[in-house]
Amino acid sequence: MARKVSKRKRPSRDDFLMKEYFKLESEVFDREVLLTLSKLMEKRVIESIDYPVSTGKEANVFRATTPSGSYLALKIYKIETTRFMRRKEYLEGDPRFRKFRRSERDFVYAFTQKELKNLQICEKAGVHAPRPILQEKNILVMEFLGERGLPYSPLHIIGPSSLSQLKSILHDVQKMYRKGLVHADLSEYNILVGPKPYLIDFGQGVVLSHPNSEKYLERDVRNTLNYFSRRGFSMDFEDAMDYVKK
Repeated sequence: MARKVSKRKRPSRDDFLMKEYFKLESEVFDREVLLTLSKLMEKRVIESIDYPVSTGKEANVFRATTPSGSYLALKIYKIETTRFMRRKEYLEGDPRFRKFRRSERDFVYAFTQKELKNLQICEKAGVHAPRPILQEKNILVMEFLGERGLPYSPLHIIGPSSLSQLKSILHDVQKMYRKGLVHADLSEYNILVGPKPYLIDFGQGVVLSHPNSEKYLERDVRNTLNYFSRRGFSMDFEDAMDYVKK
């Protein structure tokens, strides 16, 4: 018997993209987030949300337009995610957040505030990182890193270009260390490539008084060196650590 072929039209690429967009929208824009975004619009911090710059399991980043026509980045942390429970060590060992409440929502709010505070330290240290604007609940507003309205690409997409690029990254790690901060999750996925490398995703960053700060610093440096080494730009680990800590 001949097999009956369905006459239903196959979904187009546009249909697929629209489905993915609404899936993203339902994951991120719950009632609480919509109210917070409305508040940011009332304060004239932003006028519109344009498109997602990056999507992740813990947070999504969007480009937003201000009333003056300039661009900002909105990082919206997801409330409904169990992955944050794996991040407890970064918050509970941080003396700045000894008194945060242990509910899932309060944990995410504290994590968002933590990234704001870490970016403020980076700004004072002169680190190449997004300039922080403000934090409202689980939304972080910061500088949009890009050119002509388009975001800079991450290092793992562009690839390293020189040993001086590696040294620039280590110089920023050194600046942070001198101000008492460790990124704690540095890799080619958390570096954007513009005129200079820019470090991003500071939510898990810890101060030096954190019991694991030294371990995280060594991991940051080793991850960065290993990535560059695989692509032909090598530096000795001990030399790099001496440079960061001098």
